[in-house]
Amino acid sequence: MLVSPQLFEVTQLIKFFYGATWSLSKKNIFNWKDVVQGDFEYTVKSFFNRERFLKVLQDYIVFLTRDDDLVKIILRQHQTRAVEKVIQRARDPAKRRGLIWHTQGSGKTLTMITIASRLLRESQGGGAGSGPGSRSVGGGRDRDKDGGGEGDAVAGIKAEKPTVLMLVDRTELESQLFKNIVGYGLGSAMVAGSKRELQKILSSDFRGLVVSMIHKFDDIPADMSARDNVIVLVDEAHRTTGGDLGNYLLAALPNATYIGFTGTPIDRLSKGKGTFKVFGADDPQGYLDKYSIAESIDDGTTVRLNYALAPSELLVDRETLEREFLDLAAAQGISDIDEMNAILDRAIELKEMLKSPDRVAKVAEYVARHFRENVEPLGFKAFLVAVDRPACAAYKEELDRHLPPEYSQVVYSPLHNDSPELKKYYISEEGEKKVRKDFLKKSSLPKILIVTQKLLTGFDAPILYCMYLDKPMRDHVLLQAIARVNRPYEDEEGLTKPCGFVLDFVGIFQKLEKALAFDSDVVTSVIKNIDVLKTLFNTYMTDVARKYLDLSRGWDDKSKERAIEYFQDKETRESFFWFYKQVQSIYDILSPDAFLRPYMDDYQSLARLYGLILNAYTDIYVDREITAKTRQLLQKYTSSGDLEPPGAIHELGPRELKALKDSGSSDTSKVLNLSKLIALSSKESSNPVLKLIGERAEALRQAYEDRQITTQEALVRFEGLADDLLNSEKERARLGLDENSFVIYSRLQPEAVQITPAQAQEINSLFLEFPDYRWDEKQEQKLRAKLYKFILPLVGKEKLTESADGLLRLQRI
Repeated sequence: MLVSPQLFEVTQLIKFFYGATWSLSKKNIFNWKDVVQGDFEYTVKSFFNRERFLKVLQDYIVFLTRDDDLVKIILRQHQTRAVEKVIQRARDPAKRRGLIWHTQGSGKTLTMITIASRLLRESQGGGAGSGPGSRSVGGGRDRDKDGGGEGDAVAGIKAEKPTVLMLVDRTELESQLFKNIVGYGLGSAMVAGSKRELQKILSSDFRGLVVSMIHKFDDIPADMSARDNVIVLVDEAHRTTGGDLGNYLLAALPNATYIGFTGTPIDRLSKGKGTFKVFGADDPQGYLDKYSIAESIDDGTTVRLNYALAPSELLVDRETLEREFLDLAAAQGISDIDEMNAILDRAIELKEMLKSPDRVAKVAEYVARHFRENVEPLGFKAFLVAVDRPACAAYKEELDRHLPPEYSQVVYSPLHNDSPELKKYYISEEGEKKVRKDFLKKSSLPKILIVTQKLLTGFDAPILYCMYLDKPMRDHVLLQAIARVNRPYEDEEGLTKPCGFVLDFVGIFQKLEKALAFDSDVVTSVIKNIDVLKTLFNTYMTDVARKYLDLSRGWDDKSKERAIEYFQDKETRESFFWFYKQVQSIYDILSPDAFLRPYMDDYQSLARLYGLILNAYTDIYVDREITAKTRQLLQKYTSSGDLEPPGAIHELGPRELKALKDSGSSDTSKVLNLSKLIALSSKESSNPVLKLIGERAEALRQAYEDRQITTQEALVRFEGLADDLLNSEKERARLGLDENSFVIYSRLQPEAVQITPAQAQEINSLFLEFPDYRWDEKQEQKLRAKLYKFILPLVGKEKLTESADGLLRLQRI
């Protein structure tokens, strides 16, 4: 899949995956979810549906700029599903509202851009589904009243484009959003940066895409456009259409279709009103499409979140926190960070506690130690969220006492009356851009960003694992902030983000029901106390691990042989690998912690067993699969030989092969060792003959794994392949063949009744007649025909096609 030039590929008979063929990474390969359990035929038909293929190629492949890098993306199924529903809603004359409720980090902005593109493009080209009884997104209100037929509808679409109004917040508008809109091909897009510009655009009957912000509608006249082919896409709908601004918007565009997008759940205070009343009125469940937190975690779109409370002496006074913040009616259900900042500005005593120099110094020292011990060894980065900008500056001063100054960077917006202490940490627009870009890279500095408002929305940094939270927040604002750490991360070196983590220095999560005023099932899916992981780790180590730990007792050669024999079955092996990864992930999250002390010996034994079995059965580099914290533990108590199968050899030569044959290790260990060595030798060689031997070794390994041959049979045949590999050059010289003729001879020898060196040379001469057969279809057909004729007497009718295909796939020098 990773080297395939195709868009879709069948990878196995259980699951189907799809991904972009350019800028491809593992995290961008998606599992096809349209599956009916046990109905393989349905899965195949839905995956290979021709109409869907064409729609993906035309509508759902997107090129975007991310920090000056061009990336190619295929929309995921929840995104394409939402796009299709919105297009249908825009055509429905009876319904003019819809809410797309997709959790934070699920790509809502990209979904919006795709919707805008579809609406505008289909209006120009006719658009599917137009006709009598449908409201065309390209026609006007007058045409609908005339009730024209299908031909009239299509003509109306071609004659007139709709107006698509995309309302976003300032962060999105000032980011690369508009650049990406242009890159998508929406050339007629305009940005309304002021109220005057917005009114001018709407009153001019502009057709195309308009990007603006909700507050530009403040006090705007009613009936700016009475057309019904105006579609308004509202990002972060839970906080942009409340109060008077929503009223002005609805009055200015009375006949428009309004589609709201939100990533936060319905809070207990807003059910039946607010966002869900404005946008969800046309759907009985209150939304047009939903993609929940649980679904996104299951899909790998986001990762789970865990939290822990800082030591009690660092938390602020609970009574003050509740009196000045949590119990305030004004703070409940709040969805705008500016409004929350205004509330905090009035919490005089609370802010004094948070910013007291003694406390800031202690928190900074704790953060530095925690980062060094818990976060940095994992390979990830962190945010420190302070209550305001002066607190950011104070934390920077204190952090620099414990960490190199280049480890951390303050990011906040300047104000005209700032003190010298605040101005000290100003960075230019270009400087901030560089900081943001460098932060995304694992190996670049800074490692910690100190923020209070900036970057808490609209900044996606998958490398961000930990948030040190020292700012009171709640509900929608809190959910948006902690979602910064829920982006998945996986790189080429095997580093995978296990979860997102929030360390609470305020005490917000002491009473989770007050911090997140959502339904209890939603709250538990958002974030869990890290103590849940401790309980799970205890269960794993005291229950499930027992059957594996019994295999690692003693750890002499006999114990290793017994363990290797136990894991011969592939399903048993993969079940253990999965289990170990779960345990290792929790260990990484918790360590260092006194809680782990009783489990250290058993965990070390489990990791040692995992290293042995991984070494024995795979060619995966063990150090990439065992994480840094576990590796440190093993290096302290285990030698590298402890992870090796008995009698292991590391290169293939006559002396090493004899030593392996004469060793006292089991036949199973010998088979596994030879299988790996032959595969490695052929993989690293450019010699076509060695490549061919490698293919045979892989087929033999698969047959052995599937129990089609016994261990003894496999050993004899692997030893034969090892001899072939070592003696191939001598054999070629003995036969007097060039390299291409020799590989043909070697390929056909097991299948042909008899093949002579002269015949191999004749077959090679056929290839020389058609030098461009790999990319010239006609040459390939002519060569294949001649091969069939020549090798038929040698291999027989049953093997004819397979043998010819094998010859055509051979590498040539």
